[in-house]
Amino acid sequence: MLVDRYPHQQLPTVNEQRDKMIKACIFDLDGVIVDTAHYHFVAWQRLARELGITFTEKENERLKGVSRMRSLEIILEIGGIELSEEEKEKLALRKNGWFVEYINAIKPEEVFSGVPELLQSIRSKGIKVGLASSSKNADTVLRLLGIGNMFDAIVDGTMIVNTKPNPEIFLLAARKLGVVPSDCVVFEDAEAGVEAAIAAGMKCVGVGLPGQLSTANEVIRNTADFQLADLEKF
Repeated sequence: MLVDRYPHQQLPTVNEQRDKMIKACIFDLDGVIVDTAHYHFVAWQRLARELGITFTEKENERLKGVSRMRSLEIILEIGGIELSEEEKEKLALRKNGWFVEYINAIKPEEVFSGVPELLQSIRSKGIKVGLASSSKNADTVLRLLGIGNMFDAIVDGTMIVNTKPNPEIFLLAARKLGVVPSDCVVFEDAEAGVEAAIAAGMKCVGVGLPGQLSTANEVIRNTADFQLADLEKF
């Protein structure tokens, strides 16, 4: 007769295992699904040039994951320029006009290779898929890329008060998806986004370089490098 050598240890039930499973994956947009970040940089650089400010790609890293107004403030800080709130609003609107002009020419083939297949494979397993982007133009981008129907819930910059690293955007996405934060995995390419995901009580997959996203639970070079089986790690 077989004897249970460890009677005090019980294997988790099927229901307990199911409760621990990841129920939703939430994706950032810029730098994770498509490189609209490039268009942001070109528009900000154009504005900086008009203001007599030298704005490089290295400095652009500071703008990842933050709001439009905070991005403008960072550029003004680089140039040592102080403006009124009214003047800053006008400049931010001008920059956004250029950005919208650029992204209106965006094409479906600009979606990162393998991402649509990853989204489909996640949904095929009954796991919900959400989008959480600080961009106020996320709906336009998704429509032009033709992938809006791949998301069960979409949260953008028009729906929140506090931008990343505040966790508000991810908590709202979880609420719209109908899942608790601890059952979510976030895909982020910005340090502020990783910080926001962790503050929300979610797991986070960083998309980029480990040195820049060291606080993420896992870091991959490209979004499509993620394997569905990796969800079991969380």
